[in-house]
Amino acid sequence: MGEFPVGHAHTHHDGHDHQAGGHGGHSHGVSADADRRWLSLALVLIGVFISVETAIAFVSGSLALLSDAVHMLTDAFSIVLALVAMRLAARPAKGTYTFGLKRVEILSAQANGLTLLLAAVWLAYEAVVRLLHPPEVTGWMVLATALTGVAVNLAATWCLSKANRASLNVEGAYQHILNDLFAFIGTAVAGVVVMTTGFARADTIATLFVVVLMVKAGCGLLRDSGRILLEAAPAGLDPDAIGDRLAAAPDVAEVHDLHIWTITSGEPALSAHVMVHPGGDCHAVRRGLDALLAEAYGVTHTTLQIDHEDHAPGAAAVPASAGAGPATPHCANGHGPTHRREPHAH
Repeated sequence: MGEFPVGHAHTHHDGHDHQAGGHGGHSHGVSADADRRWLSLALVLIGVFISVETAIAFVSGSLALLSDAVHMLTDAFSIVLALVAMRLAARPAKGTYTFGLKRVEILSAQANGLTLLLAAVWLAYEAVVRLLHPPEVTGWMVLATALTGVAVNLAATWCLSKANRASLNVEGAYQHILNDLFAFIGTAVAGVVVMTTGFARADTIATLFVVVLMVKAGCGLLRDSGRILLEAAPAGLDPDAIGDRLAAAPDVAEVHDLHIWTITSGEPALSAHVMVHPGGDCHAVRRGLDALLAEAYGVTHTTLQIDHEDHAPGAAAVPASAGAGPATPHCANGHGPTHRREPHAH
């Protein structure tokens, strides 16, 4: 591409490394080649055990076993959603869905988090009722089933550890099953207590332990998926610090309208309007900023609009030394602070 004359306003959109293959090798969240076989195997293990545990829970009168079964049901649900999201995310972007369907996994993570919280509310209510009026619990059934649950959860956790955990859903399911492992250990302890002391409320106390784990996991999923849906900057990327570093690059006069968000799990994106000093090489600036973002922050999906400072579209020229504010009005409604070399407010 030929160089523009100095002072001519122009735009560069660099979403990818333009090599053969188009994407330059960067990851797009849930990969199409994620190992669905491991997730499917974990789903089968969990599904079979849920059926057995639910039956034993009703026979033994154990709320702890029933709460474990409900928790595992949400885990199975999250794995199903992850498998569906993998297939949808692998579809190419087209039509009005310019990013494809990559955020399906984020929507399913929201659904999974809400399901966990709703189930936790129901189990907490049942636990309080049983604390006041404890039913008779068959301790040996609780203990035997809980020990079997520990073995099943260890196997399912191992399966999920083999799968691609870049997806928020897959990682969420992995963490849920780890929580289930601890919950089954607590249930096993409750079974021992019931068998040795007859203290039936131990079963309900174990249920409350499971409720705490469910609330923790549900809130975590809602928080992480909510940040993505609200276009918050990814954890670990400070927009102010990044803006200041971009503004300090050679030939850069200022950076404004800086946006950093997450398209889907593990895929950060950045866009910004960059003003270059008169006479600066806008192409070299763009290449330098792309390299800086990739090497220092791991952000390779970028869109940078580059303009010369003294010829911003629709605005009169204003020298860079005129003050700490923006050199020229760049749009009717600016988004976020303007970053310049000199001290400025964020």
